[in-house]
Amino acid sequence: MLTGKQKRHLRSLAHHLTPIFQVGKGGINDQIIRHIEEAIEVRELIKISVLNNNSDDPREIGEELAEKSRCELVQVIGKTIVLYKESTDHKEIELPR
Repeated sequence: MLTGKQKRHLRSLAHHLTPIFQVGKGGINDQIIRHIEEAIEVRELIKISVLNNNSDDPREIGEELAEKSRCELVQVIGKTIVLYKESTDHKEIELPR
């Protein structure tokens, strides 16, 4: 679990990122989960956007993505989801205590 201070730090780092995945009307499937797991291992912090043709709640999508890809949900703002997972091989982000 991330503390409030750590989430604030990650939100500030994610501010300048552009979303690298999109969740459309097809919703969440095994393929997007696999791609998220691969990308988050390299990047540690990623943004995902929920397209307008998806009628699901972005917060629920974010929680489901975080659970299935074993990541931490940092933030859901509008239709943008921010996920974090500490990398085993490519660790770059140093979290505050």
